Amino acid sequence: QVQLVESGGGLVQAGGSLRLSCAASGRTVSSSAMGWFRQAPGKEREIVAAISRVSWSGDSTYYADSVKGRFTISRDNSINMVYLQRNILTPEDTAVYCCAAARTFGIITSQRRYDYWGQGTQVTVSS
Repeated sequence: QVQLVESGGGLVQAGGSLRLSCAASGRTVSSSAMGWFRQAPGKEREIVAAISRVSWSGDSTYYADSVKGRFTISRDNSINMVYLQRNILTPEDTAVYCCAAARTFGIITSQRRYDYWGQGTQVTVSS
C-alpha cells in the first residue's frame, strides 16, 4: 500500500520561508513522477511544482508561473522523501498543500494522471 504523508505546514509571515516534506512508503520516490499541489479556499486545486522520475538523463522539474523563482522541488532518494522549499511567501500562497505520485516517466502536471495522493498540510501566510 502506497502512502504519502506531508509535514511542515503551519503559520508563517509574509516574506518568510517554509519547507514542506512528503514521506513516501510502499513505493520509492525515485521510481515515481512526483508533484506538489495546493488548494486555496474557494479555489480549485492547482499544480505548484513537479519533478520527473529518475532516469538516465537526470531529473526534470516544472513550476507554475506563480511560484517560479520562489519555490524549489527536490527529492532525497536515500530516505524516500520529496520536499518543497518555499521562499518569499505571500498571503496568496495560503492553501492546503499535498504531494502526489505517478507511476510513469516524465513531468506530470495533470492531476488525473497521478495515482497516489497525500492528505495535505495547511499553510497560512499572514500579511
